[in-house]
Amino acid sequence: MYVGTLSFDLLLGDVRSLKEKRSVVRPIVAELQRKFAVSVAEVGDQDVYRRAEIGLAVVSGDTGHLTEVLDRCERMVAARPEVELLSVRRRLHGDED
Repeated sequence: MYVGTLSFDLLLGDVRSLKEKRSVVRPIVAELQRKFAVSVAEVGDQDVYRRAEIGLAVVSGDTGHLTEVLDRCERMVAARPEVELLSVRRRLHGDED
């Protein structure tokens, strides 16, 4: 069994309130869940208007499949015009860890 995680550090566009922030972050989280069947949530920077940290996890029996899903998730977030992807942290965990 292998577990892959991604942590996205995002800079949001013209956001002036936490309500506007939620209106940007929620659709990204929902699309990741719907398209890729991953566990995903906003995990940091909840009190900062223009920054967001989103974390996701995937479990698979095959590292190739795991890497493919993580790559597709990263490309989807990077392609969103309303956010700037500042950094991505990727980790793979196996049975040996």
